[in-house]
Amino acid sequence: MISAVRNLLTQRVSAGLPLLRLTTALYSTDVAATTGEGLATIAPASINEIAAEKDKLFSKLEIELRGIDPAVLKSYAWFATTAANHLNIEVGKCWAERKAHHDRLTLLKSVHIYKKHRVQYEVRTYFRYLNFHKLTGSTLDTFLEYIERNLPEGVALNATKTEIQEMPEHLRQPPSEVQS
Repeated sequence: MISAVRNLLTQRVSAGLPLLRLTTALYSTDVAATTGEGLATIAPASINEIAAEKDKLFSKLEIELRGIDPAVLKSYAWFATTAANHLNIEVGKCWAERKAHHDRLTLLKSVHIYKKHRVQYEVRTYFRYLNFHKLTGSTLDTFLEYIERNLPEGVALNATKTEIQEMPEHLRQPPSEVQS
């Protein structure tokens, strides 16, 4: 399997295609055939489309992690920042709230009487926030897929992307001065 991936990467480098677009190429809907080892080969028309396509730019990726164990959140945040460093992604501020969010539920022990006898249940939710800056679309897709696949049990992830877009044509020119 490793040799098949190595062969695919060397074919992409020799063809002059960027390596980071590999994930979008493999999941493209325009797949011609599948080799014996399970890797997809791409039709020549779709390779030209991928090479001509401009990659999107993102100024910031904000990740919110929620969980019931602060040690797991801290360990996963370390994992995500280490993965970002390996992909040469600029890591911004990473922080956690000091106190957990408490959800309490009070129930009667008895079904009909004895209102004084109650039991309380409590769920504590901890939060951790991670910021990453200056990403391309292909790097962002690869990074998000990698950290989502390695998400531990009991942890929820919410990702917010901030895309950089070109200024519209009607806003580039200053408004003409109206003479009275």
